[in-house]
Amino acid sequence: MKRVGILTSGGDCQGLNAAIRGVCRALYESYDEYELEIYGIIDGYKGLINGECRLMRVDEFSGILTQGGTILGTSRQPFKQIRDIDEDGINKIEEMKRTYKKLKLDCLVVLGGNGSQKTANLLSEEGLNIVSLPKTIDNDLWGTDITFGFQSAVDIATNVIDCIHTTAMSHSRIFIVELMGHKAGWLTLHAGIASGADIILIPEIPYKLDDVVRDLEKRNKQGKNYSILAVAEGAIPKEYAKLPKKERKEAMENMNHPTISYKLADDLQKSMGQEVRVAVPGHFQRGGSPCPYDRVLATRFGTEAARLIRKENYGRMVSMKDGEIKSVSLKGIAGKLKLVPTDSSIIECARDIGIGFGD
Repeated sequence: MKRVGILTSGGDCQGLNAAIRGVCRALYESYDEYELEIYGIIDGYKGLINGECRLMRVDEFSGILTQGGTILGTSRQPFKQIRDIDEDGINKIEEMKRTYKKLKLDCLVVLGGNGSQKTANLLSEEGLNIVSLPKTIDNDLWGTDITFGFQSAVDIATNVIDCIHTTAMSHSRIFIVELMGHKAGWLTLHAGIASGADIILIPEIPYKLDDVVRDLEKRNKQGKNYSILAVAEGAIPKEYAKLPKKERKEAMENMNHPTISYKLADDLQKSMGQEVRVAVPGHFQRGGSPCPYDRVLATRFGTEAARLIRKENYGRMVSMKDGEIKSVSLKGIAGKLKLVPTDSSIIECARDIGIGFGD
């Protein structure tokens, strides 16, 4: 009997159910139904800690390809706190190992982003058989060219900016559209280029207000009465970026604005006298049905995870490299962020068509 557990961890995104389906249907194609048991772990690592799980039926993996969210539920268990003994005296790592052994699992499949991959690697080092899949709309996981959920989020963010264009033009306004991405600017960069944004601000390239104003005034002189800025939530002014980490954090917390986009809007309005509005699509970017690309990608990742399980090749994360589905060592990628290289060809492309980066 092959026993496999599967969980989704961290923030939800499009494609989770498609990936679950890919893993489980591929396993059912490889094993007779009486030779395989698949246990759904409820609400991510929280369920693994608390022993909240259930034996899944074969039919539960049908009809979920196009569904957003996750049929298993999810939660956040910060990696920094995963070794801490909680107020009830619970040792999270030992409880996760206990649940794994109680279910007599041969493997645990983890679908998650950066923090989830770090915990997956920790469990692998603790002796559990782990296979993981790269999930995040931020596309910031090391070891893979792309993560599922990213393209769906790009599509949504692009549509938001497309819709903003007409109202910005009608009212001769500057519009700032704040997109997700605390540390990496992949989503904002792709959506900004795809939607024809005039300025793109991402965490990897700290911006200078004077440079942003210069680019906006240049547009005004060209007779263009409106402008669109695609701004990552993790964008940062140059004067803050130069500060030591602790002081920088304090400066961001004390800027008297809900987010960096509102600070920028206030600064621009004072500098230019032009009306500035902020639009924050927020969790819309993570919601809804996965786009066709993500459905295919998540399915390919899922079937590769099933192959790794069949081969008992554990401690691996499924990935895409140069268009091919492969796998990489969890140990080699856990805790590493994939940021936008500031000298990358996609940045050069954006600059070549006149997009400013506030630098």
